[in-house]
Amino acid sequence: MRAFKHPKAEEFLLERILYASSAPARMEIIRHLVCRAEKICGELDGGRPTSSDSHHFRVLRDAGLMRTRSIRAPHMKSLPNDELEMRFPELLNSVLGHSKQEDTYLQHA
Repeated sequence: MRAFKHPKAEEFLLERILYASSAPARMEIIRHLVCRAEKICGELDGGRPTSSDSHHFRVLRDAGLMRTRSIRAPHMKSLPNDELEMRFPELLNSVLGHSKQEDTYLQHA
């Protein structure tokens, strides 16, 4: 199995994190990971094709919003909460909070 490259906390860039969290599919993945420490790829697919998920996972991983580790066949996905909080305090809470408000607004519009 190949090893996945993950940026160190000091390499996290705000622009990349904001870009990675701007797509609805990636926000859905982030929300799922916030709810549970780790998930396998199949739990995060949201009905999307595997190639689409692979792209979204790579964008999230490159931005520092996802960690991937291999345990034989399944790849376990998780959020690097401590590293994100250390680099950008409260950023993830702010992004998720805004996203929930936006969803509520769209439902009532």
